[in-house]
Amino acid sequence: MIKGKYYSDFEAKKIICEIGKRVYDRGFVAANDGNISVKVGPSTIWCTPTGVSKGFMTPDMLVKMDLKGNIISGKYKPSSEVKMHLRVYNENPEVNAVVHAHPAVATSFAIAGIHLDKAVLPEAVVLLGNVPVAPYATPGTQEVPDSIAPYCRGYNAVLLANHGALTWGSDAIEAYHRMESLEHYAKILMYTGRVIKQSNELTCDQVDELLKMREKMGIKAGGVPPCKVEEKPMKDEELKEDLIKAIVAKVTEQVMKNLNK
Repeated sequence: MIKGKYYSDFEAKKIICEIGKRVYDRGFVAANDGNISVKVGPSTIWCTPTGVSKGFMTPDMLVKMDLKGNIISGKYKPSSEVKMHLRVYNENPEVNAVVHAHPAVATSFAIAGIHLDKAVLPEAVVLLGNVPVAPYATPGTQEVPDSIAPYCRGYNAVLLANHGALTWGSDAIEAYHRMESLEHYAKILMYTGRVIKQSNELTCDQVDELLKMREKMGIKAGGVPPCKVEEKPMKDEELKEDLIKAIVAKVTEQVMKNLNK
């Protein structure tokens, strides 16, 4: 895919099957879980079918649709969860691919209702950003796209409460890599927060530098993670001034006591 252009039908179907195999092989999905879609025009996508394992898909199984949900071609029925893909595309025209999966650790955070927003990994701050948890919605219903709508422009991924994760990007590789990064980030947060129970979070100055890097890379979304305000050591002059003030205050207090005797 050339930057700024869409995939051809052939490229889109090939990359969807490749990503399907990867999410299956990495254990991000089980059985027939998950779904993937890729844009091939301003208002046209290819998406995965319902009832088919992502690890065993072939290009002839995929379904071509418009962004209103009308089927253009394909022998299979599209996934019932394609509605949330369509919502992402309609909310954010810069998105060209969407991946939905159930990676175990990230999904555990989704079940617990815990946002992924700790500033501990530079790569996560720059390339992924904060990952909020969308309110619970019944899978396959209109509730799901409605629940993710507020996050489609300001973020690159969202956790679906008690369900899984959704990532998107300017191309299929970016959308898939964000799913990998999301699960990796979730594992790090699990180990540092739940197993080791200790982590050194990045300072606000360090986060600011990473956000500048993100901007230079052209990544417009991701939010700003909470950060640690670093207490800077006082300079000698400041210490002397504070010491003088303390001495003056103490002397004044003693003088006033003597006058009142």
